[in-house]
Amino acid sequence: MLQTWWELFWGFFVANILGYGGGPASIPLMQEEIVNHYHWMTTEQFGDVLAIGNALPGPIATKIAAFVGYHVAGWFGAFIATFATIVPSATALILLLRLLNKHRTSPKVKGMTLLVQPVIAVLMILLTWEFGQLSTDSIGIWQTLIIAGISLWVMTKTKLHPAILIVIAFAYGALVLSHTMYL
Repeated sequence: MLQTWWELFWGFFVANILGYGGGPASIPLMQEEIVNHYHWMTTEQFGDVLAIGNALPGPIATKIAAFVGYHVAGWFGAFIATFATIVPSATALILLLRLLNKHRTSPKVKGMTLLVQPVIAVLMILLTWEFGQLSTDSIGIWQTLIIAGISLWVMTKTKLHPAILIVIAFAYGALVLSHTMYL
């Protein structure tokens, strides 16, 4: 069990220490640790956790950490994973903010913060691609494209909160799956 606790701490610590930009930037790194490295969940299960986590209030990274930690090692696992998720950002905020504020006009500091953004964008694109493939495999290309298109339109043209869109997608999924199961 000690090995599992250490793996939980290390997996979430690494994902969050390198997750520049907060929770959304940490998600692909968490997925790498949770799904590909430690095999605590499948990509589909991680997608479910991500979807439900996005519908709930609060930071996404801590919600994912708490659930996965609990899933792997109970309440103490939830504590360890959440702690490992919070420590990097809290420490960085305290230490680096002072340093960045001191040197905020430095071209090197500006370059550091600007040039890491394409890397984060690629990580998010890869995660999106994987979830798109899962969706296509499970509900088909046309339904995936229609749902994605409607979601994109709603998020860019209306002020509907994304959590409401996620709840609507959950309800639609429940209706479609329950309908097809009894045919």
